[in-house]
Amino acid sequence: ARTEVRSVHECTQKEEKWKGHVAVLCANLIFGLNIPISKALLSQWMTPFGYMASRTLAASIIFWVIQSFLPKEKVSPKDLAIIAMGGIMGFVVSQSLTAISLQYTSPVYFSLIVALSPLVVMLLAAVFLKEPITGKKMAGVVLGIAGTLLMITQIDNSASGKNNLWGIFLAIISVTAFSVYLIIIRSVAQKYTTVTQMKWMFLFAAIILVPLGCTEYSEQALFSTSWGWSGVWELAFVAILATSVAYFLTPFGMKYLRATTVSVYMNLQPIVSSVAAICVGQDSFSWDKPLAAVLVIAGAYVVSTSRAKETA
Repeated sequence: ARTEVRSVHECTQKEEKWKGHVAVLCANLIFGLNIPISKALLSQWMTPFGYMASRTLAASIIFWVIQSFLPKEKVSPKDLAIIAMGGIMGFVVSQSLTAISLQYTSPVYFSLIVALSPLVVMLLAAVFLKEPITGKKMAGVVLGIAGTLLMITQIDNSASGKNNLWGIFLAIISVTAFSVYLIIIRSVAQKYTTVTQMKWMFLFAAIILVPLGCTEYSEQALFSTSWGWSGVWELAFVAILATSVAYFLTPFGMKYLRATTVSVYMNLQPIVSSVAAICVGQDSFSWDKPLAAVLVIAGAYVVSTSRAKETA
């Protein structure tokens, strides 16, 4: 009887982990497409803070409306503070810097920096969660850094962006902020429904970003007489899929997976983003980009497959 119970429990755990893997996979496919789409939106239709305010306000409204049809959950003040910090680091800081970074560099360069996320998460987990750094993990870090250095040494500012070095620097801070979000949000991801987490997270983010966006409202070409349907569809993708859906799927997946595992899926973003950006003419193919991608992704893979205290 005990063997049967254990077997049922193991099957349930595997099923739940598959849910987590599928959720995080879908989220990162959306995030990957969001990079070139956001680049197009920011290049022609919106300013960074107008873009951020619009997507934050839309997501906040969506989650509060959905919550009105669901059972309400009481969130403790301590957990509310964690959710607020998650909103600040994982959305306000990370996504604002993403928007600004994309004004200076190409989607390909930005997405390759995103692939460093597992390395950043590993270092943060070592500092805050006391997870050991093995020799295998260190080898992964070296590979990831080599890929980043290759990008930097091969930069041609006239080819891809206004100031690729500055854009890459902002991208690194953005990735670090999102990695902090992955580390701190897991404790509440397992306590509350995803809708409850998201309604509060985006409310806190909107309180910060909407006033900033209002100061640039008159500069939004999309909200003027020169608007176009391409901008409308791009903003709809960003607000509904890349913000509401993808940010819903990430903490949902974290109910079943550890932060390092979740961050490994971010390696899909450079592949999806780079192919999309080159296809629509936002960037051009050059020898250093695939080589840098191989180094960065290989480094992330080595880190993620290193033995850890927790399995997923």
